[in-house]
Amino acid sequence: SNIHFNFPILQKLIIISINLLLGVKMFFELREYRILPGQMGNWVNFMEDVIIPFQSGQGMIIVGSFTSTEEDDLYIWMRRFENEEDRISLYEKVYESDTWKTEIGPKIPSMMDRERIVVRRISPSSKSIIK
Repeated sequence: SNIHFNFPILQKLIIISINLLLGVKMFFELREYRILPGQMGNWVNFMEDVIIPFQSGQGMIIVGSFTSTEEDDLYIWMRRFENEEDRISLYEKVYESDTWKTEIGPKIPSMMDRERIVVRRISPSSKSIIK
């Protein structure tokens, strides 16, 4: 039988273990995007069918993605990082890849206003369920 190892997940588990031993704090990245008029359905499909699977395949931990019930152009998603080194490594794997540069990235401006992206780094409080 062929045994398939998912190296991004194994790496992640090792990083998590080391960080727990060292007491290094993880953090989340909360990303807010403004979607162009009439593009929300296309954007959500693109995120769920292309961007999230691709980034997850590179080892990115995507905690959730959301549309606003009050602002029809607002899309929010959240990613989890073990530390700054983890974030830098994953950004490089994703955003420096040929797939991102040639297939994924060029499709984004027709759906999203990149100049209005808001990125917040957030840390869970001690009793937060999401950690």
